[in-house]
Amino acid sequence: MNTILIGIIVANVLVSYKGFNDLAFFRKYEFHVGSIRSGEQIRMLTSGFLHVDMTHLIFNMLTLWFFAPVVIQYLGNFSFVLIYIGSLVFGSLLTMIFHKNDYSYRAVGASGAVTGILYSAILLRPDMMLGIFFIIPMPAYLFGILYLLYSIYGMRAKNDNIGHTAHFGGAIGGYLITLIKEPTLVYDHTLMVVLLAIPIVILFVMAKLGKL
Repeated sequence: MNTILIGIIVANVLVSYKGFNDLAFFRKYEFHVGSIRSGEQIRMLTSGFLHVDMTHLIFNMLTLWFFAPVVIQYLGNFSFVLIYIGSLVFGSLLTMIFHKNDYSYRAVGASGAVTGILYSAILLRPDMMLGIFFIIPMPAYLFGILYLLYSIYGMRAKNDNIGHTAHFGGAIGGYLITLIKEPTLVYDHTLMVVLLAIPIVILFVMAKLGKL
């Protein structure tokens, strides 16, 4: 059992639990564009350890638990942490790009970091299969693509406090850092590299067309 992975999960659980029971704490460390633009850049990191509710937390931590071991096995602990934190930062940066003029925009969640790990694992092991609801078999790459397409829906609907934009930033972070660490993947898993880029391209096309 990897102590670094356990440590990250424990940190998410403890910080999130504190936020569930302390609104002032939650508001102080959530992603909030107005506060970040006023100089509270620390929120771009701390918001990645807060969650809306227990369901949100459990979903993110289960996804991390399933995919992190693949990244650790192939790239080691240091690269795993680099991808996790790097994806979290990429998620926050992309959120700022998309919402920089919406001073009231708020979001929380480890989704950016977790999506980065998800994308990294799929690049490394494109043959992985998942059991959706522990029953329905689904290729991991299809889950990753559907996950980001759902995030586009969440960005358009704007009906929750989940950082859907961060999913994409995280995916981009995990995608790029993994390919930088293992450039041979471009040749070894060319189809997967292309497929995983599709929802990212769709996002930027929709943004360019003003559809988000």
